[in-house]
Amino acid sequence: MTTRPPPRGGPKGRKPPAGKFPLYSERARTGPRTSARDAAERAARNRGDDAGARDPWTAPGTPHAVAAAAAAAAKPRPARDERKDAPPPRKAPPRPSARPAAKAQNRSVESRPEPKSSPPAPPAGPTRREQRAAASATLASGVQTLTVEPDEAGMRIDRFLTARFPLLPFTRVQSIVRKGELRVDGKRAKPNDRLEPGMSVRVPPLRLDQPTERPRSAAREQDDAEFIRSLILYEDADMMILNKPFGLAVQGGSGTVRHVDGLLAALTGPDGQKPRLVHRLDKDTAGCLIIAKTRLAAATLAKSFRSRAARKIYWALTAGVPRVRQGRVSTYLAKDEPTDADARMRVAKHGDEGASHALTYYAMVDQAAQKLSWLSFKPVTGRTHQLRAHAAHIGHPIVGDPKYFSVENWELPGGIQNRLHLLARRIVIPHPRTGRPVDVSAPLPPHMAQSWNLLGFDASRYDPIVEAPES
Repeated sequence: MTTRPPPRGGPKGRKPPAGKFPLYSERARTGPRTSARDAAERAARNRGDDAGARDPWTAPGTPHAVAAAAAAAAKPRPARDERKDAPPPRKAPPRPSARPAAKAQNRSVESRPEPKSSPPAPPAGPTRREQRAAASATLASGVQTLTVEPDEAGMRIDRFLTARFPLLPFTRVQSIVRKGELRVDGKRAKPNDRLEPGMSVRVPPLRLDQPTERPRSAAREQDDAEFIRSLILYEDADMMILNKPFGLAVQGGSGTVRHVDGLLAALTGPDGQKPRLVHRLDKDTAGCLIIAKTRLAAATLAKSFRSRAARKIYWALTAGVPRVRQGRVSTYLAKDEPTDADARMRVAKHGDEGASHALTYYAMVDQAAQKLSWLSFKPVTGRTHQLRAHAAHIGHPIVGDPKYFSVENWELPGGIQNRLHLLARRIVIPHPRTGRPVDVSAPLPPHMAQSWNLLGFDASRYDPIVEAPES
């Protein structure tokens, strides 16, 4: 018969007798045999040092350290002969230079040792304001990113650059766009692409030749302003329509010093806004020229031209009499020299490089001796030299045209000047603010008025071109 061994902890529910389980009773009475402080004190006694100075929780300079130092000073230190029973002091092993990371993390902020004096700091660099100024100076001569404003909506890219950088030659503008140096929203663009508000235009570095400032006299400014005002046919707060004279260029170019765009500077308002061109006329074409007084009006009027909401009527004196008194001319036109802005236009085929469709309606108002005709034109499109090229295409070039007049054995009748007989007679366009039509007509220039008188044409005669289609 097997017997069950007695329980290890003694009889159940009783306190074991003294001396029977000495190990158990000792543990039950004493608790933990050692602690970190006890170990530090023992190590200090063995080394013969003060335990308080080795206490990692009482770093020098802290209140605990001060209190510990005071207690150590007040406690009498036993003499050497009184400690004969103490073990001989052992030489402490060299302490590592760096403490374990765990102890460094557990140490409080107050117990951290004071940092050693750091080497002198290097001299301070440029301030943030100086850095921004340097960046702005670099940007002024480097790549620029422009944002299209609301009043620049619908502008062609080349016109946008010309407006933003007036000192930049137009040939340079075309070169920048053609080579792909200009990006719109990160993409390449064409010169005739239109911009929308908020678009980002990246412009490459531009080296502009700053012209010398030529002092302009107040008398000259006044003369230019009076001359422009003498040409006004219609004016309000947003726009004006000028009667451009024969021989006055609209914009500057090679060898052109006096032009409408330059004269408009004399009409700059108190707010600094200069009147702006909306469309162009050839140098030798007289008649209605629309000028916008504000940038918003310029954008709105230019949009009317693009959408063909503007209606234009031209008068011309042509050689010969057309067999069809009223007709329609529809061709494709392309430049003979693509790089020349004022090159001669030729009739091209669909698909030819640089060819654009051009549509014109014409009507004969009167004729003289079966030799000269008074033709009225209504262009639907607005190509360069469109009316001059179309008149020559149907065999009746405009009198005085140096580029397109090529009738053999034709003599200019006496009393008629050898000047281009082409007039932008009438224009009807929606007002940029109200949207109501603005209808303005220009009188005959002096050389055409002389020809009309010699040929017996009545300028007040009914013009059948008004009945022509609009598209």
